[in-house]
Amino acid sequence: MNKTILHLDLDTFFVSVERQIDSRLKGKPVLVGGLSDRGVVAACSYETRGYGIHSGMPMKMARELCPEAVTIKGNAGTYSKHSDLVTEIIKEYVPLFEKSSIDEFYADLSGMDRFFGSYKYASELRRKIINETGLPISFGLSVNKVVSKVATNEAKPNNQLKIDYGLEKTFLAPLSIKKIPMVGDKTYQTLRNLGLRKVGTVQEMPMDVMQRVLGKNGTVIWKRANGIDNTPVTPFWERKSISTERTFDKDTIDVVKLKGILIAMTENLAYQLRRGEKLTACIMVKIRYSDFNTYSKQLRIPYTSADHILIPKILEMFKILYNRRLLVRLIGVRFSHLVSGNYQIDLFDDTEEALNLYQALDAIRNRYGDKSVIRASAMGSKTIGRMHNPFNGQPPIVLAHRKQ
Repeated sequence: MNKTILHLDLDTFFVSVERQIDSRLKGKPVLVGGLSDRGVVAACSYETRGYGIHSGMPMKMARELCPEAVTIKGNAGTYSKHSDLVTEIIKEYVPLFEKSSIDEFYADLSGMDRFFGSYKYASELRRKIINETGLPISFGLSVNKVVSKVATNEAKPNNQLKIDYGLEKTFLAPLSIKKIPMVGDKTYQTLRNLGLRKVGTVQEMPMDVMQRVLGKNGTVIWKRANGIDNTPVTPFWERKSISTERTFDKDTIDVVKLKGILIAMTENLAYQLRRGEKLTACIMVKIRYSDFNTYSKQLRIPYTSADHILIPKILEMFKILYNRRLLVRLIGVRFSHLVSGNYQIDLFDDTEEALNLYQALDAIRNRYGDKSVIRASAMGSKTIGRMHNPFNGQPPIVLAHRKQ
């Protein structure tokens, strides 16, 4: 039986939500993101695309390119609520689905053609989402995730496209190589320097040539250009919190050590949030003293995943909670009220430099491990770290507390 994979993508999601809140924005160029000149564009309407504006661009540059655009700071909580509405509809209609981001979903409809018709079912699901949420959404339907995602992008705005079995290569061939998922600006330029412009040209090349030019990524890109992808739809499981604790071999009153460990914990958990494209709105510090009495303090905060926001708040809570007269046996940090969202959501007020710094640090951690870059104040706590992605769609693994 051939696979049937559906990809759903909410069109210009942040902008669409803002337009639902304020109908006067319909038809106007809209920018969502940091309002200061050093802020970053988190989302932009189709009306701004003709000016060369795209997400991730400095807000100052976007304003210069399109001075008449309406700029909005945006609200992560509002976007998450609308995303949850769509999630609930999909959860009700689809037996197996994956929420890959705040505005993107995959669903496995394999075998449904025998009973109802996958395309008809996907069309009705799309109409239901539009009718019940008022949000525009597009979908692509094919034999795998990659082709379906490309089909969705070709179907936009607010449309749908099915690629019949066996026509994957034919569909992809005339498209620009930049349409292949995983081909960023640098890879695109490398391929253009080789004279490659269309996906069809990549299809005609031997796979080992691509591998020599781009390494392992070359093999993946060649397979995607040929419509080959066996990545399964990961069952959706939404994690509501993430935490870490440390029990000491010997009870301590070393405040410098305790603060260093809290900083390391917070920094690592913040990285896990960004890696999983999550934001937290509630943080907690826990202390267990030598007499086994346990105390905790919880604080609601604006949605964020930024170290420089979370660390000072954690240290402030620790200062309030800490009793200097008692030895400490255990300390812990917990982030809850998690919501899905892409990286820019919690950095509306941050600068382009701050965004680039986090992206650079996280890129190093992704490649060399989550303990490869840490703050100097956390140098004494190198045992803090995780070997798995806590947001991989699986229930959390319960482990005994590791010793510090």
